Amino acid sequence: MEMSGKEIIAQEEQWDLEIKPYNNLFNLHLKDIWHYRDLLLLLVRRDFVSFYKQTIFGPVWFFMQPVFTTLIFTVVFSRLAGISTEGVPPLLFYLAGTVAWNYFSECLTKTSTVFKDNANIFGKVYFPRLIMPLSIVLSNLVKFSVQFILFLLLLGWFMIQGKNVHPNMYICLFPAVVLLMAIQGLGWGLIVTALTNKYRDLAFLVTFGVQLMMYATPIIYPLSSIASPIYKRYLMFNPLTGLVETFRYGFLGSGQFYSFAFAYSCGVSVVVFVLGVIIFNKVEKDFVDTV
Repeated sequence: MEMSGKEIIAQEEQWDLEIKPYNNLFNLHLKDIWHYRDLLLLLVRRDFVSFYKQTIFGPVWFFMQPVFTTLIFTVVFSRLAGISTEGVPPLLFYLAGTVAWNYFSECLTKTSTVFKDNANIFGKVYFPRLIMPLSIVLSNLVKFSVQFILFLLLLGWFMIQGKNVHPNMYICLFPAVVLLMAIQGLGWGLIVTALTNKYRDLAFLVTFGVQLMMYATPIIYPLSSIASPIYKRYLMFNPLTGLVETFRYGFLGSGQFYSFAFAYSCGVSVVVFVLGVIIFNKVEKDFVDTV
């Protein structure tokens, strides 16, 4: 039995990728992301290089921002306002909070504009859209690693000097803390970028809202210094409180480990991440028509 020309062509054609109109909201496209892993690494390298390209100090800017912020916090909140750091050297106390907060805030603010910033690329070529926000999280992880090394060097110096610094077993939760900050920042960023696709006003509130949220997170003060149990309870419902306190307590021995706050942060991080991916998958199908 002879086959027709169309049947012969159909057998000879083998497709590497098939684009379908249907998209499951719960599909993370992990297989596609792995297939495009070279693009992901290329975007991470692009973000890292472009940050200090054509600058005088180059990669030194990664150190300057947390250093200057820590110095200002030390002068204003420790020297002038007299806020307690629980016996921990103020420089080390504020640097720990600054490094942790910077990673979350950078993931959130940069992911929140991913549709608007990359509309020209999204409209020209296909690739898993989730790669773009993932590249932001990974490039910020490189920046966080550089600042974390600075924190470790300062920590080692104060330990040699015999200061009141006592790392403990909760330092083992550090990888989980970083992962939770990453997926929470990514989740909130995906939700915001999906909403700003139609409501541009939200983009103006992100930077301002992140700054306000920092003061509602124990960055410049320890949670144990809050005398009112009501206010302390409210602060524990901040999904970043448990992560920052765990990070600081594990490395510095400052404060205590709040199991409820940490468990709450874990739950909120996972829920926000899943919700962000669902909303992102829903909006990415037609965002080019409205961006």
